[in-house]
Amino acid sequence: MGIIARQSIRGTIVTYMGVFVGFLTTFFVLTRFLTAEEIGLARVLIDVATLLCGLMQLGTSSSIIRFFPYFKPQEEDTEDHSKNGFFFWTIVVPFIGFLIFCLLYWALHVPISNLFAEKSQLFVDYYYLVLPLAFFMLYQTIFETNANVLMRIVMPRMTRELLLRLFLLADYLLYAFKIISLDGMVIGLCLSYGLAALCNIIYLFAYGHISLRPNFKFVNKSLAQKYFSYTVFQITAAVATVLTPFVSEAFITAQLGLTHTGVFSIAIYIAAMVSIPNRSLNAIANPQLAQATKESNIHGLGTLLKQVSNNSLLVGGLILTIIWINIDLIYTILPNGEQYAAAKYVVLMLGLTQLLLAAFNATLSVLNYSRYYYLSLFYSFILTGASLIFNNWLVPLWGIDGAAMANLLSYTIYFLLLVGSVRLLCQVSPLSWPQLRSVGLMLLVMAVSGIIDYAFARIGAGAIYIWIASFIKSSIWLVAAYWAYSANLSPEISQLIRSKLHKKGIR
Repeated sequence: MGIIARQSIRGTIVTYMGVFVGFLTTFFVLTRFLTAEEIGLARVLIDVATLLCGLMQLGTSSSIIRFFPYFKPQEEDTEDHSKNGFFFWTIVVPFIGFLIFCLLYWALHVPISNLFAEKSQLFVDYYYLVLPLAFFMLYQTIFETNANVLMRIVMPRMTRELLLRLFLLADYLLYAFKIISLDGMVIGLCLSYGLAALCNIIYLFAYGHISLRPNFKFVNKSLAQKYFSYTVFQITAAVATVLTPFVSEAFITAQLGLTHTGVFSIAIYIAAMVSIPNRSLNAIANPQLAQATKESNIHGLGTLLKQVSNNSLLVGGLILTIIWINIDLIYTILPNGEQYAAAKYVVLMLGLTQLLLAAFNATLSVLNYSRYYYLSLFYSFILTGASLIFNNWLVPLWGIDGAAMANLLSYTIYFLLLVGSVRLLCQVSPLSWPQLRSVGLMLLVMAVSGIIDYAFARIGAGAIYIWIASFIKSSIWLVAAYWAYSANLSPEISQLIRSKLHKKGIR
């Protein structure tokens, strides 16, 4: 866990630098200079490209992690990762997927345009610019995953979380100051992801140990059959997996319009902070989970899974708590916040969904790397089906609140099935008693904050009361966070903090 903790901490620091840039972009550029409809357009273009990217991969991201141990060189030659031709296949397979889904996307132009034309004509106008955006996203992801299995996550994480956001910020500022048109902004969106992909490939070649030269002799019949069957499975699973995050926004865009999508997307930006630490942790933990699964190391696998889940739940829970107890202040600070405050409870429900993803997403990795990986396909279809049913039911009733509730209900059902199956079949579980203490601490702080809000509401309304209440609630949160550290709710995190403090001479 030591290398996982160190790399994930570094990755998280880089990520939160990106969060700061994203905060500036969201709070002081997007909401100030762009209309909600334009924000919704940017969000939908990125989401559709992300959807296509997930399909175009043909399962390559998961295959990189699963099959890298098979291509990994022997102990005496551990530094040379290039001679087996692994990198070559990770480039070729996604390109085949790109060609296939480009043709499919072109063929579906008319029915998709008819679906969105009434409420979201802007998306129809920029329909085909999704393809270059998806291409750049595709290879940014593939290059980043290659770096992850080489245990080099910091630079690719910096590219994704910091540099990409700086590129996007520059694009939005150029549009805000009328240097470029809306057409130019959308093209700049594509180029931003292109620059990110370029940074990742330059880093990989600078690091070395990769090569575009294929080694056809290394891929024997047995390995090829394993890869083919796993890839076919991943392609099928991707249809369900990548559709689910897009379902809610598709319903909102088609039924309510891009303006509502823009309001919803701001709530997504806020809620996404909950799972940010987990991104770095999973990026470095997944190869370890794959290795432990391959070696049938049940004890090591179970211990690692509990650690990842417990750490993610604690940190994600604390982040969700500080966001929620200050949600009124956030919308007070936000330019045009009165328009976006309609998504206040969307933030809470999406934040809880992100917390579920942070706490239990490693469980999906365990299932995918086991011999029962085919079950994840079944559960993915359940997740997508539940999302379609709940969104179709709740969006017409409650609008964007209904979409957020649909997300939360769908993922709750999904993870209940997933955790139960992994416990039964793989004999490991992400659940542990410290997690109950973390959840209890989060609920206690929220309850006390609710009482404070009620008391201030009785006194009066206004920005000054919101600031004072937020100061008091944030102070309570700091006490709770310190208690979590002192009580070792996460022994790994507490020990890491103590070691850092000890190096600085603080006890």
